[in-house]
Amino acid sequence: MMKIAGIPEVTVRAPGKVNLELTVGAPDEQGMHPLATVFQAVSVYEEVTATMARSGSGITITVGGRDAKNVPTDSSNIVFQAATKLARAAKLVEPDEVPDVDLHVEKRVPVGGGMAGGSADAAAALVACNELWGTRLKQGALDKIAAELGADVTFCMHGGNAVGRGYGEQLAPVLSSGEYHWLFIFSDIPISTGAAYRELDTREREIPQPLDVRPELMTALRTGDPIEVGAQLRNDFQEIALEAQPKIRDIMTFAEEHLAAGAIVSGSGPTVAILAPSLWHQRELKAALLGGDFGVEVVAATGPVHGARVVHD
Repeated sequence: MMKIAGIPEVTVRAPGKVNLELTVGAPDEQGMHPLATVFQAVSVYEEVTATMARSGSGITITVGGRDAKNVPTDSSNIVFQAATKLARAAKLVEPDEVPDVDLHVEKRVPVGGGMAGGSADAAAALVACNELWGTRLKQGALDKIAAELGADVTFCMHGGNAVGRGYGEQLAPVLSSGEYHWLFIFSDIPISTGAAYRELDTREREIPQPLDVRPELMTALRTGDPIEVGAQLRNDFQEIALEAQPKIRDIMTFAEEHLAAGAIVSGSGPTVAILAPSLWHQRELKAALLGGDFGVEVVAATGPVHGARVVHD
């Protein structure tokens, strides 16, 4: 039985991400793919509200917002796993038990969009439950749980700009400057990350050795110039996404013709991330995209932003 002295309810907001560079290595002995990536957290947020529940009720999950009908509300949801791992690590429950908590997920990041929406949910759930239950686990302990949940969860905890190595969970801060103005074009058709990896493994490609991020992008980020950063955007999954959904190529070409600083498929896709040279260009390009013949939703955002944080009224 849980014995806790916390507060009745906590809401935490965590950001989605875009990969400014994503280089994928060959699968290792465990079938996992090492990565060299540069993350940027962006102001498209997920929110998780954790509420005290009666003893013995277990974990209840509700979901609202974008793609809510496509999100499971059982133990397969990553927020269930996050709350359970946290409670066990803090010894609030026995190793074979689950805690008592109501979790509400409010989604704004598309499911299967390559922007780490699920990872943001997990990061938000970890911070929310840590606060709700008064467990006071330190950041290092939370990071360890985050890495067990998924490669992007640790980054969503911290936000900002970071280099990810290993499977993406080994983070190093990036020396960078400036604010970046993005447009995200969401697709109604998700792309499975697992399927994207399997397709990538069938293709002949050159994998840099050692696997690392390119110094050209690091230099561009230090300048804070979106034109220089836009010229360095790279993603090993991009061609797969373009082949799967040809409209993506049309959108990226349109952005280039309208003087975007750069465009890239986010993660394994299919979300397109367009980097504008300025706030003014962002507004003009958004209007042009909405006035075009694409029939898509366009969301404006900025980056980098902070990671998972408690929302105070």
